[in-house]
Amino acid sequence: MTAAPAELSIAIAQLNPVVGDIAGNLKKARAARAEAKGQGADLIVFTEIFIGGYPPEDLVLKPSFVAACEAAVKSLAEDTEDGGPGVLIGTPWRGKEGVHNAVALLDGGKVSGLRFKVELPNYGVFDEKRVFVPGPLMGPLEFRGVHIGVPICEDMWQPEVTETLCDTGAELLIVPNGSPYWRGKPDERIQVAAARVAECGLALIYTNQNCGQDDLIFDGGSFALNGDSSLAFQLPTFAEGVTLTKWVRHGRTWTCGTGPKAKLIEGDEADYAACVLGLRDYVTKNGFPGVVLGLSGGIDSALCAALAVDALGADKVHCIMLPYKFTSEESLGDAARCAKALGVRYDVVPIKDPVEGFEATLSDLFKGTNRGITEENLQSRVRGTILMSVSNKFGPMVVTTGNKSEMSVGYATLYGDMNGGYNPIKDLYKTEVFRLSELRNRWKPHCALGPDGEVIPKNIIVKPPSAELRENQKDQDSLPPYDILDAILERLVEGEDSVSEIIASGFDAETVKKVERLLYLAEYKRRQAAPGVKVTRKNFGRDRRYPITNRFRDGG
Repeated sequence: MTAAPAELSIAIAQLNPVVGDIAGNLKKARAARAEAKGQGADLIVFTEIFIGGYPPEDLVLKPSFVAACEAAVKSLAEDTEDGGPGVLIGTPWRGKEGVHNAVALLDGGKVSGLRFKVELPNYGVFDEKRVFVPGPLMGPLEFRGVHIGVPICEDMWQPEVTETLCDTGAELLIVPNGSPYWRGKPDERIQVAAARVAECGLALIYTNQNCGQDDLIFDGGSFALNGDSSLAFQLPTFAEGVTLTKWVRHGRTWTCGTGPKAKLIEGDEADYAACVLGLRDYVTKNGFPGVVLGLSGGIDSALCAALAVDALGADKVHCIMLPYKFTSEESLGDAARCAKALGVRYDVVPIKDPVEGFEATLSDLFKGTNRGITEENLQSRVRGTILMSVSNKFGPMVVTTGNKSEMSVGYATLYGDMNGGYNPIKDLYKTEVFRLSELRNRWKPHCALGPDGEVIPKNIIVKPPSAELRENQKDQDSLPPYDILDAILERLVEGEDSVSEIIASGFDAETVKKVERLLYLAEYKRRQAAPGVKVTRKNFGRDRRYPITNRFRDGG
């Protein structure tokens, strides 16, 4: 057995893997290990299933995917024969009972140890019991004389795994994670880690990836707690990097002697940064050359344009104003000013001819009927067709711009304004869209590529919202005021509160019942909506899975 060292240098690889890009992730791992070697690290720690990308979902059911991940890990293990840093890296791994969510310890030119995730999450965004088998409770891994316990992500959230590790001789806990962002999540992680540390008295290192994967955002924020629960180090959120931390032995325990303590991005700023990261990674990882969106002069499209410029740069964003006879001069001016402030390409494409062409084509079929929502939706569908045509012709992805309030109650047009590949504000209520727009005019995240200062004209923020599909239309002709609507929706969607509970808290009974009815009726639209960034605890899609055919109504 190797003599126990008095010091240990551990590099934390808080990086951005790509699901399915095994060769690319291996290349990143090698580059990170080389950087850690230059820093003098003894060990470099990667995140959960780094080599295959997390979450791999049903890719795990493909034997060829698992085999390719295992081969990449074994190839990386050969690099450790150089005597440089050992590697702790997440990967799928086939065992006797099936495929495990595993962590491999690589040292001395080989895979020197494996540990398998015990607690497989099967709630909210997680569906790991579908593709993985749980591992057995096991003791720590031995690395150059140090006994390291490796609970994997969810294993930290339950006491049994860490208790077993402590009871079987672990000196230090390292927790590889793929922990998705939602509001307040960093505090939850710290609290759970502190509970485990308090139970066993061992220092705990928590690593997390920094990336967007479809609708999930992983915000980084890796950290460690000493055995007395004091903060040992804190890496920034929404940033990549390989960071060296230095640890000193005190008997059977370890404390961090050197490590950064970054200030985290929180609240609305974290939501904005998450939307930027999600859009950037979706566009770039899927190979789009840029994005195109309709810039209407309203607040939703203005915020989406700002997010797109911050994510991709102004040269990759094309905004198109698509006016009709109901589009106000105010909206035309606001859209032009927003585009100028952001520095994007901006075109005006009137839609009078195609809209009236459709109306003429349908005139015999619609004879004897009154104008109404069908004719209004024609405008939206023409706009959607034009945007998709630009996308098909030149390659940019269409950004769709509906907020969570609209998607909740169906205030959106299928094959019209819902057209698009991705929606960065899908999980933001309308009141939050206003807040983030005001925020962006005075602040932007460190990774933003857009200009400083006011990029969303103040008039867009203060004027009453309108779809402008008929004369003098306002959103509140059809919907309750957004502060009331959003408060009801948050209780119905995030809280799953009953109608009677919401009414008892002071909301108008008929309004609550109307909102609940619209929420259920719009399920079929949400099933056809583009994916978008998750920032709340319960988003539409992964978190909230309601049947489309559904006659249940809460009687209140």
